Amino acid sequence: MLLDYFAAMAARSAVAPARWRRPFLKWLDGIEQGWAIPLLVVAFAAAWLVFLTIAYLSGDLHADALETWTIGREFAWGNAKHPPLMGWAAWGWTLVFPLNDWSFQLLSMTNAAVALWAVDLIVRRFVRGDGRAVVLLLLMLLPAYQFHAQRFNANTVLLAVWPLATYCFLRSYESRAIGWAIAAGVFGALAMLGKYYSVFLTGSFLLAAIAHPQRALYFSSWAPWASALAGLIVLGPHIHWLATSGAAPFAYAMQVHGGVPFGPSFLEAGAFLLGIAATVALPAFVWMLSAGRRLSLFGADFRAMNPGLQLLFWIFVGTVALPTLVAIVVGTDMPSLWALQGLFLLAILVVCGASYTLERLYVVNLVVMVGAIAAVAIIVAAPIHAYYRNNINPNERSYYRLAAFELTKRWRAISDKPMPAISGDDGLAFATAFYSPDHPVYRRPFQYQYTWGMPRVTTLEKGWAAMCFADDQACRGWMDKVVAIAPEFTRVDFEVIPYLWGRAGPPGRLIALMMPPQDDRPVATQAPSTAASADFSSSHRQPAP
Repeated sequence: MLLDYFAAMAARSAVAPARWRRPFLKWLDGIEQGWAIPLLVVAFAAAWLVFLTIAYLSGDLHADALETWTIGREFAWGNAKHPPLMGWAAWGWTLVFPLNDWSFQLLSMTNAAVALWAVDLIVRRFVRGDGRAVVLLLLMLLPAYQFHAQRFNANTVLLAVWPLATYCFLRSYESRAIGWAIAAGVFGALAMLGKYYSVFLTGSFLLAAIAHPQRALYFSSWAPWASALAGLIVLGPHIHWLATSGAAPFAYAMQVHGGVPFGPSFLEAGAFLLGIAATVALPAFVWMLSAGRRLSLFGADFRAMNPGLQLLFWIFVGTVALPTLVAIVVGTDMPSLWALQGLFLLAILVVCGASYTLERLYVVNLVVMVGAIAAVAIIVAAPIHAYYRNNINPNERSYYRLAAFELTKRWRAISDKPMPAISGDDGLAFATAFYSPDHPVYRRPFQYQYTWGMPRVTTLEKGWAAMCFADDQACRGWMDKVVAIAPEFTRVDFEVIPYLWGRAGPPGRLIALMMPPQDDRPVATQAPSTAASADFSSSHRQPAP
């Protein structure tokens, strides 16, 4: 009965749409004119950029984003923790944009916008007009392109790279043209340089190529070999770096994510699938409500899929099935968060594979829904989040910038040289490197990130600082061990207090250890107190035992 009502309402709206719907209908008419989809993508990115700006008025960048900038401070072919693509993106971005929060928030949402644009490149090969908007609007209901995207890291950099690689592979498979084959190899390699998890994407390309009915035409052409050669050329410098560095990122990955027994790994695989299902639940519900009784056509539509969609179907199967199998066989955890960049395939298959087009009543409702969520997030959720994180329950991000500035003040009280190196708690160290005017170099080697290794004596001689939260017992214990090998040190305990709209939040207590450069050592034995929010109850300087 309810479905019949909706169908009748859609029919009436098609004949005599309500006045408030007419601007949206005009926008839908502009899709094939070339301006409506760019407007949608830009508006989405701009709206969520405003959300991030307000929500984090009293909070700093996520530690992952700060780590990304740290990795990308210098162009390199590898890093002991992650492949280099995210660092390259941050490095290139900061050649143009300033080093501050809004710049990196803009990077995050630009990446999301490019990802949606790349998805539309694929979609327009199968549908025209309203269908293109429906795919993007359904994706905008996922948390991937705003909440997940804000942490610009090894996962989110794949949001744009995966659909671009898929588009090039689709064009290569359909045309077997050398140019598209090379592009597919290049973007496939870039995906691997983003995160090694992308091996499941390239593996899915191979699975799809083999499973597709036109496999004989594809493999008898030069296309697969041109793709493989182009990919190896792009990956070559990184492969050489891996070979000469002991493949440190793989050791890191196994240390953090490996060694899971069969039983727990089986549960991890199940949680991976359930996580994907939960993530797509909202857009799936919206689609089912809009499609109504036409969902009964799913089986026939699936059997009638055109060859391009068949290829995308096998790619989607691979990107879900291969990680699940690997989690069980290899014994590793597999967070569903890692799969978000591939969910665009499901939206394309469902919308583009349908033999019907949604009535404009439902399309306009979907536009309004996406816009309403963004408006509520900006007007209601963002200020509440900012107030909550400043006044009620601050987390470490509430103190990053303040701690970096305060440590810089303390450093300049004992040395006239810029702070050269920073260590300690990772989030605080990344934040100090980013926010401090001195921009010290992060000096905690990634391969020892979870073992609390000791700094080298030569590092201490050149000048070095470390910072911990006062309630972090592991970090404080590590500081005590550092003191034992340091020739002399200055330790300060201090507080920093976040403010939002004139209201003070709970103070954050920190401990810092500072070793000025060797030629600066004969300085005053105690750092002077600074103005507000500082406590020197344990500030002292002494020789190492």
